[in-house]
Amino acid sequence: MHPSEALFQGMQAPQLLPACDHYAGSEKLMRKSLALQQQMGPVFDITFDCEDGAATGNEAAHAQLVSDLIVSEENHFDRIGVRVHDAASPYFEQDVATICKSAAKKLAYVVIPKVESALQLKDAIDLLMHYAHAAGRTDLPVHALIETHRALHEVWTIAAMPDIACLSFGIMDFVSAHYGAIPATAMRSPKQFTHPLVVRAKLDISAACHAHGKIASHNVTTEIKDLTVLASDALYAKQELGFNRMWSIHPDQIRPILDAYSPAADEVNDALQILLTAQAQNWGPIQHKDKLHDRASYRYYWTLLQQARLSGLALPDSLSSLV
Repeated sequence: MHPSEALFQGMQAPQLLPACDHYAGSEKLMRKSLALQQQMGPVFDITFDCEDGAATGNEAAHAQLVSDLIVSEENHFDRIGVRVHDAASPYFEQDVATICKSAAKKLAYVVIPKVESALQLKDAIDLLMHYAHAAGRTDLPVHALIETHRALHEVWTIAAMPDIACLSFGIMDFVSAHYGAIPATAMRSPKQFTHPLVVRAKLDISAACHAHGKIASHNVTTEIKDLTVLASDALYAKQELGFNRMWSIHPDQIRPILDAYSPAADEVNDALQILLTAQAQNWGPIQHKDKLHDRASYRYYWTLLQQARLSGLALPDSLSSLV
């Protein structure tokens, strides 16, 4: 039996996405991102940005540009999503109508920002799916940005919604919504990992996502020159807060994020040996390096191998029976 069937019987199998979500808003940056993805392969996602990418008065033309690029020959891997305007914006329906009309079948996902509540998000998803279904797409994943007080309060309900694949933390809007009660320094390191209200928000999002098998995506690092800051942020978010994806806003940030979220070589080797031995034993308990392993640890190591594959790590041929 394949591990995806044997190890998750009666359980919610985890969502699996590339660890890096790279945002691009202008035409120049969107085309540059496409070229980089063609070079590196589908090891990172690209999110075309309508919310912050469109100049005032140019919203309709920008949505059309996004749609045209998604269906173009430059899109080799169908790993491009789009952030539309928020559900309260007059441009939200225009965005989803324009983009779904021609690009629905090639969209990797749609990001809905500034979610105010689970009910508002449900209505937004219903409208999105109306246009997606009309274009022949019935399984369009939705990512939501948690950056308001009420959305954070309802994050467990939001994470449980069946169309939701990923939740991201919008740290700058969240901090700003406290009107000075949280200092601006908490938008970046080191305070973003020490301020109690910010850490609480991140932990709530991460816990809700993992409880419902969804992806928890960490906020952007605004430092784009010193990549050691980015690498440190990415590693801490992964190891200490349980995030399994992170935003990039500059091409130079993509590789450090992938490196931070990729499993180490010794972990991959252990995972491979453990799972191959377990598979030979029909997923019964085994011993490896004097440690007992059963289906709980098999699920961990199987997910680790999927993360390695998505990160583009070279894996041995013997892995073919496990992915």
